[in-house]
Amino acid sequence: ALGPGCHVRAPPHQQLGSPRRLPAQGAGSWRCPRGALALGTSRHWHHDLVQRSLVLFSVGVVLALVLNLLQIQRNVTLFPDEVIATIFSSAWWVPPCCGTAAAVVGLLYPCIDSHLGEPHKFKREWASVMRCIAVFVGINHASAKLDFANNVQLSLTLAALSLGLWWTFDRSRSGLGLGITIAFLATLITQLLVYNGVYQYTSPDFLYIRSWLPCIFFSGGVTVGNIGRQLAMGVPEKPHSD
Repeated sequence: ALGPGCHVRAPPHQQLGSPRRLPAQGAGSWRCPRGALALGTSRHWHHDLVQRSLVLFSVGVVLALVLNLLQIQRNVTLFPDEVIATIFSSAWWVPPCCGTAAAVVGLLYPCIDSHLGEPHKFKREWASVMRCIAVFVGINHASAKLDFANNVQLSLTLAALSLGLWWTFDRSRSGLGLGITIAFLATLITQLLVYNGVYQYTSPDFLYIRSWLPCIFFSGGVTVGNIGRQLAMGVPEKPHSD
């Protein structure tokens, strides 16, 4: 029950050959090497990390399939015919890329919170996370469905909705900073992909892409970050070696 490497050190009067007596208070002591405890904690931490990564990857794949299908049906994004999969109506590499990005972002949010010493406590329940996902899907749906006089009005509307999502479900400085960073990096990567002809956007108005795309990336980062934070609740911190 003590685990490998753990043993009990008996007081002198209970050693072999001595009459057996009840130990005085504090006479006996339990000893378990610090390394054995650290090893068990480390294994548990890595096992939990793998589980959270798989869940976040699955969430990213599902969101990518649903949201990208919506964009393609509304002719917002266009892929070459030879790379379109008949089942998902999308390029084969989109779901795994989005799943990997979701796993990285979802693990990064609680890690940054831990390093900053500011644990996120605002609306920490699964009901709030599910509402956040619903709002994010609604924002993406609005980007494909709403018709405005010009792209500037649409971009400003989606920007307000994205900031409203952060204010409603996050309100942390780390969440805002990471969301902006994710939006910038994801937009840059998307521009490079479009520039190299991997796929394209109809009616581009911001360096080969649509000007509202950073808003989608920002709200997506906040949403996945909240999922990662919720999955990390109750998880012990990574053990440090002596």
